[in-house]
Amino acid sequence: MPIPLRHAAAAGGVLVALAFAGPAARADDDAFVKQAKEFVAKVTAPTAAWNGPTTGPRAQPGKLVIYVSTDQRNSGVRAAGDGVEEAAGVIGWKFRAIDGRGTMDGELSGISQAIALKPDGIVLGGIDAASHAEAIERAVQAGIKVVGWHVGPKPGPIASPPVVFNINTEPPEVGKAAAMYAVADSNGTAGVVIFTDSIYGMAVAKSDAMAAVIKQCKGCTLLSVENAPLADTSTRMSQLTASLLARYGKKWTYAMGINDLYFDFEAPALQAAGIPGDGYPRNISGGDGSASAFQRIRQHEYQIGTAADPLRMQGWQCIDEMNRAFAGQPASGYIPPVHLFTASNIGSDGGPHDVYDPDNGYRDEYRKIWGK
Repeated sequence: MPIPLRHAAAAGGVLVALAFAGPAARADDDAFVKQAKEFVAKVTAPTAAWNGPTTGPRAQPGKLVIYVSTDQRNSGVRAAGDGVEEAAGVIGWKFRAIDGRGTMDGELSGISQAIALKPDGIVLGGIDAASHAEAIERAVQAGIKVVGWHVGPKPGPIASPPVVFNINTEPPEVGKAAAMYAVADSNGTAGVVIFTDSIYGMAVAKSDAMAAVIKQCKGCTLLSVENAPLADTSTRMSQLTASLLARYGKKWTYAMGINDLYFDFEAPALQAAGIPGDGYPRNISGGDGSASAFQRIRQHEYQIGTAADPLRMQGWQCIDEMNRAFAGQPASGYIPPVHLFTASNIGSDGGPHDVYDPDNGYRDEYRKIWGK
């Protein structure tokens, strides 16, 4: 239809603006998609040689260490605990485990039980340190060393409450890896829903990083960030998934979670909706690398990636940091690099055994340090 004369100047201005803004915007987004693909290539590459500590104190003898987990039903927490137990056996210490059963009261009860057993050290597995500051203070006042696995929003020593070292990958980098994969896989067109758990500072750090990446991608859309407590996934995810499908329909092309657990219970709901395993939405997790996640990725069934943590290796690091504390030495400061598993690299670094267990010889390295 011809443009009326009175609107021609205005329309011309719009067309000129589009002529200049459109290609520039596309160029910016093309550059970001390229950056995402380069980042994904880096974090999916085979694990390099050991880059952790090579020196430290010899094994301190005769210790009892207790692992208090947030919830042994969570395979990531359980696998980290398996690593703690394995390493404790190698270094020559006694080991016990207590299950917090997925509730704040259960976690507090577990820490209290551990203190009552008068161990030399307590490893907190997935328990938010800030939420149990008073109990951790009680442990430290009793002369117990406290090491954490995934207990705060960033790795390293925690001053208050006093935790020798919080062992973790960098949560924002984990979130970034998951989100960059969505950008790369979609060629910059992802429509994203993020699942997080606001109880945990680490979870929020991951989901904030995910959201920031998607907002950087001009062709992507952040549909929503859903606060879905991990403890309630078995009862909530089916209904929540159905609700999101009804709300967003085909606009929802990627789901990201701060843990694989969400997709254990989302997958049946997608299947019930008639969505094939290799269809949309595609699922990507920012931790921890559960056995079921590896199986889904391998089978192309309702998950395409997980930014897994080296769970057993981190369990060994828990014991090493504890040993350094017993010897009066500072923490090693080691932070493992982020690693993303997809169908293309699931055949290495423990993937065939449904766990991220780096092929970097870490067990031998820690044995050398401890004199074992």
